[in-house]
Amino acid sequence: MSSIESVAEATAFHPASTSSWWKSAVVYQIYPRSFADSNGDGIGDLKGITARLDHLQLLGVDVIWLSPIYQSPQADNGYDISDYRAIDPAFGTMEDFEELLSAVHDRGMKLVMDLVVNHTSDEHPWFKESRSSKDNPKRDWYWWRPARNGTTPGQPGSEPTNWQSFFSGPTWSWDETSQEYYLHLFDRKQPDLNWENPEVRRAVYDMMSWWLDRGVDGFRMDVINFISKDVALPDGKKNGDTYGDGFPYFASGPRIHEFLQEMHQEVFDGRTGEYLTVGEMPGVTWQDAILFTDPARREVDMVFQFEHVSLDHGTNKFDVQPFDAKKLKASLSQWQTQLGQRGWNSLYLNNHDQPRAVSRFGDDLDHWERSAKALATMLHLQRGTPYIYQGEELGMTNYPFTSIDQFRDLESINHYREACQNGADPSAVLASLRSMSRDNARTPMQWDATANAGFTTGTPWLAVNPNHGRVNAERQYSDADSVFNYFQKLIRVRHSLPVVAYGDFTPLLEDHSHVYAYTRAYQNDQLLVLSNLSGQNQQVVVGTEWKDATLILGNYQEASNATKELRPWETRVYSLETSL
Repeated sequence: MSSIESVAEATAFHPASTSSWWKSAVVYQIYPRSFADSNGDGIGDLKGITARLDHLQLLGVDVIWLSPIYQSPQADNGYDISDYRAIDPAFGTMEDFEELLSAVHDRGMKLVMDLVVNHTSDEHPWFKESRSSKDNPKRDWYWWRPARNGTTPGQPGSEPTNWQSFFSGPTWSWDETSQEYYLHLFDRKQPDLNWENPEVRRAVYDMMSWWLDRGVDGFRMDVINFISKDVALPDGKKNGDTYGDGFPYFASGPRIHEFLQEMHQEVFDGRTGEYLTVGEMPGVTWQDAILFTDPARREVDMVFQFEHVSLDHGTNKFDVQPFDAKKLKASLSQWQTQLGQRGWNSLYLNNHDQPRAVSRFGDDLDHWERSAKALATMLHLQRGTPYIYQGEELGMTNYPFTSIDQFRDLESINHYREACQNGADPSAVLASLRSMSRDNARTPMQWDATANAGFTTGTPWLAVNPNHGRVNAERQYSDADSVFNYFQKLIRVRHSLPVVAYGDFTPLLEDHSHVYAYTRAYQNDQLLVLSNLSGQNQQVVVGTEWKDATLILGNYQEASNATKELRPWETRVYSLETSL
């Protein structure tokens, strides 16, 4: 085995060869609004995605995950659904979706839908009925409560609990029509479904089965561990003078495992085919994740956990703390070692809710290309299923926001308003948004160096990053040393070497402040992965058994003895075959 190319050719990837096909798969997330616009209205759409599938096939990914394309008022960019069985006109038609699904399958890939069932839009027919009167049959489909005793209904402080919304303000909104409050953990236009009601659960399962019958290959489940809540809805510990923390009472609540097992039984049991279920679970611990992903429990295949993307948060996500490579190493390694052979994890640094990884954890100035490759190597060769967020394979960076008027993200806009009202320095608030806003991930995909990066012929809904002349797909296709081509090689490693999907994980150099090192071992194959997460040379000491190992991947062209020293943001992968 002398090169990554020979490795790739040696073993073809056949997802049907194992019931856990997704262990060898790579998932690519598309944020439809920002991926590709086919009609010039400035909003990405389904026809645009279909026209760009060759990019994903060339990259080598196995599964496409679509952020919501359902009918929606777009209060939270589609995560507020008003009709689960219709396509939002901004993205196209059901015929456009069927054309996309067929084209994905024709290329040997699978398509996973985003499932948002903790809440709906307040414009969903279910909620319209629910709020119409207290005796409506669907009243109990959502969480309704009277004002707090001894208070004036509708006035601040009269909310049933003191919980703070993820999007600022209280989690309760007053409804004049029925004279009660309804619960919304997110925006007021996103009322929470009451999963305690079996009719709600049946309606959700029917909807999921309807999509599977149409040919989709599974679901990514948005904040799915919020669907079970403490029915007492107690007040939370106060974060300040106004709101309390309700998280302990709605995250991974008392019936969460029951609900997910029921979902699996009602939707997937007895259905032929290969499906993927991944649960986005804020606050989940590795102990929880073992239970959620143990195949014997039949809940979900894998989880999205948030520990590693919360390490640079202070009192909240916009209280930005310096990147600490040692903390990141410790968190990732703990999840690797603790989940072991029983649980399964999703591997990610980017998604539609996170700023760009190369700007957050890497160096998007002096070592942009190398740090993008080092971060990808560090992540993709761990045990778990890797997720690539659109543009990550190009090394797309955060946007240089200079004004609040440039933002479209509801969370960011609300935070800016509330923080400034509370006396914060607007320039300091803007700086934190520039680092952490979700809009960093949502700027349009950078296809080429033309106007609007080839995303649209019209005016994009969110401005294109001005660096698209340098960072774009067209430029990287023909550059053998590009970030895109490096991601191709990483994917071929996972597809070709079973050790990546099935091997044991052993961390090395755990006390090193800047180098993330680990080995993978499976049967008679071993890998050594070394990644320098800094802009300075770093000394490394590994076992002598790696002296004659084969270098199969690296981000520096010129040779060096990387088992003794790593250059700035250098990453190296060595292979060692041992006797049986």
